[in-house]
Amino acid sequence: MNRGTQAKLREITQKLSDILEQDTDEQVMVFTDNKVLMDLCGQINLLLLDRQKMKADFRKQEIASKKMLSNISHDIKTPLTVILGYLEIMRLSNCEDTMLQKVETKAKQVMDLIDQFFTLAKLEAGDKNIEKVKINISELCKENILVYYELLMQKDFTVDIVIPEQAIFVQGDKESIDRILCNLLSNAICYGSDGKYIGLFLWEEDDFVYIDVIDRGKGIEKQFAVSVFERLYTMEDSRNRSIQGNGLGLTIARNLARQMGGDILLQSEPEVQTIFTVKLQRYLDYYKKL
Repeated sequence: MNRGTQAKLREITQKLSDILEQDTDEQVMVFTDNKVLMDLCGQINLLLLDRQKMKADFRKQEIASKKMLSNISHDIKTPLTVILGYLEIMRLSNCEDTMLQKVETKAKQVMDLIDQFFTLAKLEAGDKNIEKVKINISELCKENILVYYELLMQKDFTVDIVIPEQAIFVQGDKESIDRILCNLLSNAICYGSDGKYIGLFLWEEDDFVYIDVIDRGKGIEKQFAVSVFERLYTMEDSRNRSIQGNGLGLTIARNLARQMGGDILLQSEPEVQTIFTVKLQRYLDYYKKL
């Protein structure tokens, strides 16, 4: 190895050492005609770019975690404060029946929030066991829409249900699919109430089964479409306490779908139509796979 090459290697080593020691986002720049040294610098810079990306991702996750803990703490504290207030009134005035009912409602809100928080934590940590079995998704869709049917009639919604007569089967977890459908249907009723419409369409294509949950409400602007699946993201309408969510429901729903080998997709044209599509693996008999 000639002296010129050795000098360039020392220069590269020193520059790399400075970048790591000072924790900067610089790259190694060395002027040389030696192709091997140029290739080496190129590979080093690719590693530095990967390092920068990991640092950025870590910072983003750290901020999201802090925000999550902050919001969860606030959301738990609010109903607990109300509970304590009602308990004090009960102690002072004996108005037990009405107060007890309100305390119970608020306590359930706390329990639901805690349940969602730990469900998401287990999903993200890979600690939640999801057993995939053969499920009649046609019947499951009917059962879930029937839960809301009376409410939809009271609210004067137009309801479109399209489920093929022949049973369709998926490979998944019943409890998880129930939770996904419950979240999507309740969201469509709350956030899409202006459109007075809800649609549930079940269809299949190749190795997958799809469930479209459709509303014609305010919709979701394109720049926010990805964010709705992020932890603790709530739409602007959530400032209205009557329909406020906690920003965990869709995150949990998508995590559950992906754990079953599927996904949840979103298409929205504001004031026209919003479609959340659940994608699930179609159940294939052993002999059909051969």
